[in-house]
Amino acid sequence: MNVRRSFAALTASAVLCAVAAPAAAAASGSPKPSAKLPAGLFGSEDPTYDGVWRQSLALLAQDAAGAVPAKKAVDWLAGQQCATGAFAAYRADAKAACDKKTQVDSNSTAIAVQALAALGGHDKEMSAAVGWLESVQNKDGGWGYLPGGPSDANSTSVVIGALTAADEDPEDVLAGKKKSPYDALLDLQLGCGRKGSEQGAFAYQPDKSGKLAPNLDATAAAALAGLGKNMIVEPAGSKNEEVEPLDCGAADSKDQREPDEAAAGASYHLAAALKKDKHLEAVAPGSDKPVPDHANTAEAVIALAAGGHRDAARASLAWLEKNSSTWTKDNPAGIAVLVLAARAAGENPRAFGGTDLVRQLSETGPQPQSLGPVSGTAGEAEEDGADSRTVWWLVGAGLIAGAGIGFVLSARKKRQ
Repeated sequence: MNVRRSFAALTASAVLCAVAAPAAAAASGSPKPSAKLPAGLFGSEDPTYDGVWRQSLALLAQDAAGAVPAKKAVDWLAGQQCATGAFAAYRADAKAACDKKTQVDSNSTAIAVQALAALGGHDKEMSAAVGWLESVQNKDGGWGYLPGGPSDANSTSVVIGALTAADEDPEDVLAGKKKSPYDALLDLQLGCGRKGSEQGAFAYQPDKSGKLAPNLDATAAAALAGLGKNMIVEPAGSKNEEVEPLDCGAADSKDQREPDEAAAGASYHLAAALKKDKHLEAVAPGSDKPVPDHANTAEAVIALAAGGHRDAARASLAWLEKNSSTWTKDNPAGIAVLVLAARAAGENPRAFGGTDLVRQLSETGPQPQSLGPVSGTAGEAEEDGADSRTVWWLVGAGLIAGAGIGFVLSARKKRQ
């Protein structure tokens, strides 16, 4: 989901393909737009289909790593909002009022909420965006990419992340006072009636016949949302929680399964998929050959880390360290997800496979007010600051002492 969806999810819906497929092309090296891009925007590729998404991820990653984003980058994101509270993927002329032709969507709006919540100081914009999301909630409790579209696991998950970021309990956000987002999400999980290798996985959407097919992109998104978490996952500790399959007792059903139990089953499916090669794969549009899916692997790392599955998360993060250098080139969303994955798994994004990801991300957009600590955590920042002050005090004291000695020697020479 370095753009908004992995290739696997893009092919799951004809509507979504029509909207988002060009964004996947942009991430893989499409021509740069001829029009001059806004100064506050991250990246130089065409932002038509992913401007708000990549901007939000970049700001989330900078903030999580201790950097202070540039004011114009934050203002650019806030300025993309429509009067209704919704966000479109990108509005070239943000001064123009949104109208019926403005294609607002749940994903752009939800990820913008997550970014604005993390940055703080945007309660009005955040409240308006959450209000819009709740106004377009489907009767089953979920969301589709476009308002009124059938619910899908990815859109519902990113909205759940927005609700939790805005300090709202998703279980209290009820469509028609009946269905919550978790009701819609759990409807898309493959349960105990499926073969063992599929149990716990999530489908993106049911197919035309109503059947569910496992989708790793949807599974990673749902594993995170089932825990009531968003893209900002606090660093993993030293303790490791083993992944466990769904509890398929005689009484098991999706109606009795709690969201965190569903998330645990999704994590088990992800870990099994990652076990062989440490990365996930996807089939690019127009090809029948699977290729490594860096973005979805990074999101799987975030989901596993959120569930406390430290070992499974770090094994895949190590693969990303070795294999992401070309994928992240001029790809702010991709770099941002790596920053968030490294941090979630307890690693330092400022020294990721020999690369300072935070600096690399900042070079794709407006320079931040501060890059923050090289170590990447608030506690370490304070320690680094204290160490730095100590070093400079010693240097200053040394200079003063040196100057004093020089003065004494000079005076002696004069007396002689």
